[in-house]
Amino acid sequence: MEYINHLFFLLLVLISASAANAATFTLQNRCSTTIWPGTLSGRGPLLINGGTQLNPGQSITFDVPHQWSGRFWPRTGCSFGPNNHKCSTGDCGGGLLQCNGVGGEPPATLAEFTLDDLNFYDVSVVDGFNIPVSIYPSGGTGDCKKVECFSDLNTSCPQELQVVDDGGRVVACKSACTAYHTPEYCCTGEYGNPQSCKPSSFSKIFKAACPSYYSYAYDDATSTFTCRGATGYLIRFC
Repeated sequence: MEYINHLFFLLLVLISASAANAATFTLQNRCSTTIWPGTLSGRGPLLINGGTQLNPGQSITFDVPHQWSGRFWPRTGCSFGPNNHKCSTGDCGGGLLQCNGVGGEPPATLAEFTLDDLNFYDVSVVDGFNIPVSIYPSGGTGDCKKVECFSDLNTSCPQELQVVDDGGRVVACKSACTAYHTPEYCCTGEYGNPQSCKPSSFSKIFKAACPSYYSYAYDDATSTFTCRGATGYLIRFC
């Protein structure tokens, strides 16, 4: 009986450990320049203290618990020197290396997740775009599709949506909502439903370049993905 109880205890430990770590996440920088991924949690613990630095070709891997939700985004052109604390895109709280619960400043490409018995994930440019982001699930059952795009939307960004750095280079592309703040583009007020809020000419530019990206507020049908029991997710920048 004591031997059986011991086996039962070990089984409970294994089940608890499995539930505690729902998936292993890897952030990978495939860009030719350094980026500084930021992260914000909606439910569950703050991961990697809210942000880190990834040099070209570098990756970081960490465990994410069950029933976690949140987002990751790339920051570019960051400086953390004594006299200059800022990022060209995706800045959080005035140039912090670790965002510590502060969200990224639009425009920035977002990788969004809700982990539960069924995981939901997407890449969103609803708040704009700075660099390409792709998601590759591993393991799991169901659709478990990759979300992939390598297009640089900055090269096709309309002039009125462009974010330009001090050197005159287009480093990000605003969404129409971020640029104009109108109910029609933001899907608010009388446009706060899928019947009245339709894709704009601006969101169609994003959608044409990256068909699997979430391009405006009601783009669920082609841009929200699910996977049951995935063991890991690779988030690739560029």
